[in-house]
Amino acid sequence: MTATVGKKTPVSYIETKEQRRLNEARETGIPWKKWGPYLSERQWGTVREDYSEDGNAWDYFSHDQSRSRAYRWGEDGLAGISDDKQLLCFTVSLWNGKDPILKERLFGLTNSEGNHGEDVKEYYFYLDSTPTHSYMKYLYKYPQQEFPYRDLVESNRKRSRAEFEYELLDTGVFDADRYFDVFVEYAKADPEDILIRITVHNRGPEKAELHLLPTLWFRNTWSWNPGSEKPSLRQIADATVLASHAQLGDRTLSCEGPPELLFTENESNAARLWGQPNSSSYVKDAFHEYLISSRDAVNPDKTGTKAAAHYILKIPAGGSQVVRLRLSKQTSADPFADFDQTFSVRLSEANEFYDRITPASLSEDERRVHRQALAGMLWSKQYYYFDLDKWLEEHHAHPLIGTDHRNTRNTEWFHMLNSDIISMPDKWEYPWYAAWDLAFHTIALSLVDFDFAKEQLLLMLRNLYAHPNGQIPAYEWNFSDVNPPVHAWATLFLYNIEKELGRSDLRFLERSFQGLMQNFNWWVNRKDPAGKNVFAGGFLGLDNIGVFDRSAPLPTGGHLDQADGTAWMAFYCQCMLEIAVILTEYDSMYEDIAFRFLEHFLWITYAMDRIGEHRDEMWDEKDGFFYDLLHFPNGDSMRLTVRSMVGLLPLCASTVLEDTSIVARSPRIRELVETFKKRHPDVLKHIAPADEKFIGYGGRRLLSVCNREKLVRILAYMLDEREFFGPYGIRSLSKYHLEHPFVFNLNGHDFKVEYLPAESNTGMFGGNSNWRGPVWMPVNGLILRALLNLYQFYGDDFKVECPTGSGNYMTLYGVAKELARRLSSIFLRDANGNRPVYGGTRKFQQDPHWKDYILFYEYFHGDNGAGLGASHQTGWTGIIARALDMFARGTEADWLKVSKGDLAARMTRQQVAG
Repeated sequence: MTATVGKKTPVSYIETKEQRRLNEARETGIPWKKWGPYLSERQWGTVREDYSEDGNAWDYFSHDQSRSRAYRWGEDGLAGISDDKQLLCFTVSLWNGKDPILKERLFGLTNSEGNHGEDVKEYYFYLDSTPTHSYMKYLYKYPQQEFPYRDLVESNRKRSRAEFEYELLDTGVFDADRYFDVFVEYAKADPEDILIRITVHNRGPEKAELHLLPTLWFRNTWSWNPGSEKPSLRQIADATVLASHAQLGDRTLSCEGPPELLFTENESNAARLWGQPNSSSYVKDAFHEYLISSRDAVNPDKTGTKAAAHYILKIPAGGSQVVRLRLSKQTSADPFADFDQTFSVRLSEANEFYDRITPASLSEDERRVHRQALAGMLWSKQYYYFDLDKWLEEHHAHPLIGTDHRNTRNTEWFHMLNSDIISMPDKWEYPWYAAWDLAFHTIALSLVDFDFAKEQLLLMLRNLYAHPNGQIPAYEWNFSDVNPPVHAWATLFLYNIEKELGRSDLRFLERSFQGLMQNFNWWVNRKDPAGKNVFAGGFLGLDNIGVFDRSAPLPTGGHLDQADGTAWMAFYCQCMLEIAVILTEYDSMYEDIAFRFLEHFLWITYAMDRIGEHRDEMWDEKDGFFYDLLHFPNGDSMRLTVRSMVGLLPLCASTVLEDTSIVARSPRIRELVETFKKRHPDVLKHIAPADEKFIGYGGRRLLSVCNREKLVRILAYMLDEREFFGPYGIRSLSKYHLEHPFVFNLNGHDFKVEYLPAESNTGMFGGNSNWRGPVWMPVNGLILRALLNLYQFYGDDFKVECPTGSGNYMTLYGVAKELARRLSSIFLRDANGNRPVYGGTRKFQQDPHWKDYILFYEYFHGDNGAGLGASHQTGWTGIIARALDMFARGTEADWLKVSKGDLAARMTRQQVAG
């Protein structure tokens, strides 16, 4: 089939300079995205670098070792950039004259050290970035006193899971503002010419000295590939370093100053690490040694594979100093002649770009949150390299070779070769991709870069990622774990938006559909082994939400029918049906496939609540809620009556079909539907209106797990402020369980689920996340979608009490808008000028040098909105930019009248290239 409608940019608007660069990157291959923020913020403690016998990645490669030990699979650093294969890297290193080590990377606690799991103990902010990284800005706050490494470790280790984490501010190291604000900015003069401006502010009351070491180095590829050509760095002038690489070619780093240039090798210091002779006289931690103890540590010949420009800055109280550098493919007699002008132009173009895509109706504070959320998304890109075939062979665990190492993780994924720029959940806490996180990332990324967003979705379906059996990889700790199947929804979302903006990318849709078909079949074959259309799946991204660890064998024996797993599959069917319907417009062969997904959906929905009372359905008619169903080995079963997000997710399995859709017009599909209705009349009775007489606003039809009666009953719980409807969004567990915990007793042992609005009190899934009360942005985003979808069907005549018991009735659009307001208010200043995300942390709430820098946490306190978990998970929390955008684009009437495609288009004003 012909899978294209238009390739060029629509000309109905004035193109911004940044949009032109995006178009050039796509249409003519100009490599505007070749260089970007692709360094990790933590390469140590990852599965890739783990060669231990017991799989303890955190202990095998520690933070203490990271300064001395060459990495195998990637690099990390502060505010760093690299090329898109991470051959040449640049970052900023710092020393305040008091720290025991050179600050080359972020410090944090390992999973066993933190009382709530792993956690970065630094303050840094992604302030700005364009999608081509033509302009970027980053802030790191560096104490002038000795960094309290030991205090952070020991104090957190002493605390229980019932206590708060001990944070860097708690140590007193920022008292009296004795710290440096280190701003790092990048501007591209052209794709291969990068200007670097480092501005250091002394926020303290006294003059302070800082050693600043902008650092350039090659990722060590030669140690692992004998015979490969080793690249080189060498000094060619007083303040110039020449970088030569067989693949990358030559680059020069020009340093204003001139500073002292230092050189060493990116090789492990085996003598320090293992008491063995070093293979090189100059090793990775040479700059640390040079500053702290030994001037002989660096290479006097001014050559190596790692180099730094050593500046000693003496900054007065309240003052600042600027350091300028330039990394370029072309040499220049005066590299700083046009430097400031270029920076000024690129910043102006970044402002122009964001002015274009940001709704004019947003307030100044909303615009700040919107832009920093998108900046965080763009800074969270990372080059991810993992060759499982080679890694397993190095572990003596390759299944095709034969091995005694049968406990090595991911042995069934030996086909994988990952070597791409990927959007990460959090480049310190989660410096590896997670499949379902990535789908949410694309919803926010599509506001600024459709091409990258689509590439990310296709990546997980490629044969070097997806398993030959169709499974999408979960995450590196266990690629075989199961994430919710949300890729089809994200694919459909992006397609609909792009279509309405002038580009119907059917090739993208069809390519995705082929991979998704394989994945759907994997789900049906592996997660519904009994063929009863009810699905398990394990933790499904919701970590500790269940009574038991849902990824482990049940302590009761038997098995679990998961309400969320089954709802996810109903949702998957709906999205695949919609995609097949679109493709049917261009090729009738998809008609039977479309009906296949419709039929799957009908059977799954019926399985969740069969006609009659069988005690083996997930729907509890008495309670009016969906629950997981526990099956015992003797054949008995019981519902686990925990009111959690598990029971709300069936709301999300709803889709609206326009009366003009192919489903309504195709004789073949209508024939198949009529045949099914005659053969299985009972199946349709508990499914949202499928009969001809149940036609919604504008002739629309609805497919939903929840009929009108179920919808009303579930919404009564969801919108009850004593249950799910918190002041900052939908809680993951009902507050009802604060006073009424669910307890399951097994042989004298109690398994208890209670409302915990903040951190987890168990070690389930590492203890570093909590789905028993906090607000999570991704599932709230799906609930927003469901409410708007259902509003398009039911219209203004259907209203519910919001909040429950208030006497105030709203349309479902009104409910969605109120939910979006509550979610957004997490980050916005309240009437007292405070941001709920920062809780009671006075520094963040009141200090002018802190209060307007936004952190996008992993999840949020169910009662007060304070940020929890990973502090830089802009990833899926970045969809707050989409929520802000969504309700600034039209009135309630607008949302009701537009088609689904127009509805999607209203959720963006990004002038996407056609």
